[in-house]
Amino acid sequence: MTRLIRKCPDDLIYTLRELCPVCGTPTVTPHPAPYSPEDRYGEYRRKAREWTK
Repeated sequence: MTRLIRKCPDDLIYTLRELCPVCGTPTVTPHPAPYSPEDRYGEYRRKAREWTK
């Protein structure tokens, strides 16, 4: 079983657990989504990023 590092979105601490050991919140992976040149929604994401600037 491969264990990847995870991050608590509330406490911002890193752990290997599925739940945060401090607050019990489910943890998430801190890694970005993989890049794909065949990204169907990339155009919309880039437009949304321009609007937030």
